[in-house]
Amino acid sequence: MLEARQLVAGYGRLTALRGIDITVGAGEAVFVVGPNGAGKSTLLKTISGLMAPSRGQITFNGKNLRGKTPEQICRSGLALIPEGRHIFKTLSVAENLRIGSLIRKDKAAAQSDLEMVLETFPILRERYKGIAGYLSGGEQQQLAIARAILQRPALLMIDEPSLGLAPLVVDQVYDSLKRLNQSGLTLLIVEQSTGRIMNLASRIYVLRNGNVVLQGTPADLAEDGKLDTAYFGFSPDAA
Repeated sequence: MLEARQLVAGYGRLTALRGIDITVGAGEAVFVVGPNGAGKSTLLKTISGLMAPSRGQITFNGKNLRGKTPEQICRSGLALIPEGRHIFKTLSVAENLRIGSLIRKDKAAAQSDLEMVLETFPILRERYKGIAGYLSGGEQQQLAIARAILQRPALLMIDEPSLGLAPLVVDQVYDSLKRLNQSGLTLLIVEQSTGRIMNLASRIYVLRNGNVVLQGTPADLAEDGKLDTAYFGFSPDAA
């Protein structure tokens, strides 16, 4: 579904991605993990058109994404929830959700999808007419995910869905993501923490210093502490 080959991108003289190869198949939940500065957010920004790569190829459902605008990429079925959620805090929950379906012409189906996200995230139904800025961090994350789903993307990318959330709230967000993935939604998720990803991930990529240093299934990476060794650059047991 999504394929990036030899992707190079950065900020001026700073190279953040150094020839990244990554693939996401239909129905998968693929995670990209790594420490701060590994290039994780840059990867999502480059795929979504917010940054232009200096080299490499990005294809989505067989179509080249290089040179496409973020709006064109979004309309092709690829949605991004950036770090920090970026909801419209002065608008109501209902208005935020309405924005998510603005690009759609199938109004009856969009209304059906609205009911579906309100069932998936019951707190949004409770807060439907309330101002989004009054939601807790976890509730805002659920709103951001629901709004993106209303675009009816084929693939949803999320940058650090657990950032700044209490552990119990993270569990709730991940339960929702698991249900969405089981319903057929393809996910590409960036995380700094590896603690909760093993039960959801189809495959995992570990980034360090702009390079993929390890990839595989959760079962593969759990063997002999491979994931920790790749993430930290050494075995924690040896420290």
